[in-house]
Amino acid sequence: MSTQLIARLIDATAGSIEANAELLTQLDQAIGDGDHGLNMKRGFAAIRAARDELSALRLPEALNKAGMLLVTKVGGASGPLYGSLLLAMGKAGAALESNRAGAVSMLSEGVAAVKKRGKSEVGEKTMLEVLVPVLGALRQGVEGGEATAALLERIKRTAREGLEASKPLRATKGRASFLGERSIGHLDPGAQSSCLLVHAVCDVFMAEAA
Repeated sequence: MSTQLIARLIDATAGSIEANAELLTQLDQAIGDGDHGLNMKRGFAAIRAARDELSALRLPEALNKAGMLLVTKVGGASGPLYGSLLLAMGKAGAALESNRAGAVSMLSEGVAAVKKRGKSEVGEKTMLEVLVPVLGALRQGVEGGEATAALLERIKRTAREGLEASKPLRATKGRASFLGERSIGHLDPGAQSSCLLVHAVCDVFMAEAA
C-alpha cells in the first residue's frame, strides 16, 4: 500500500470522526457516559498528527502504531477496543499478502480481538453489530470474486444496516447495560463510529479504484 493511500485513509477516517464527534457525543449521552465523541476525536486527532510518520510505514506497522496511539490516547472503552482492532489487524497483516484475501484475514483477526477485549458478541448492542456483518460481506464478496466497486458499496450498505440493527437491541455490555430496557430504541455509539469509519475507508478505496 502506497504512502499516499495510507495518508488518504488517515485523513478520511480522522476527518469523519471529527465531523461527527457531536453526533457520537449525543448518542452516548443517551445511553452511556457521553464521552464517546470526545474520546474518538482525541484518538483520531493523535493519528492524524502522526500522519507523516505513519504513512511512511508499511501498512501492518502503520496499523500497529495507530492502534497503540488509540490505546494510550483514548479514554473509556473505545480506545482499548479500537486499539485492539488495529493492533490485531496489523499483526495479522505482517504475515499476509497485501490482497483482498489478506484483507479478509486481517479484519477477521481484528474483529476477534474486539470480541475478546470486550467479552462481547453480536446482539449485545456494541460496535460488533457493524463490524461482524461487514466482515461477512467482505468475505463473501472476496470468495465470490465480486467486483471491487460493487463490493465496497455492499460493505457500506451492510455497515448502515448493522448500525440500524443496533437500535432495537437491549444493551448488555458497558455503561449502557445499566439502563436495561431503556437502552432499547437508541443507536449504539460504537456501532455509529464503526459505521463512519467503514464508510470512510470504503470511500477512499472506491476513489482509488475509479
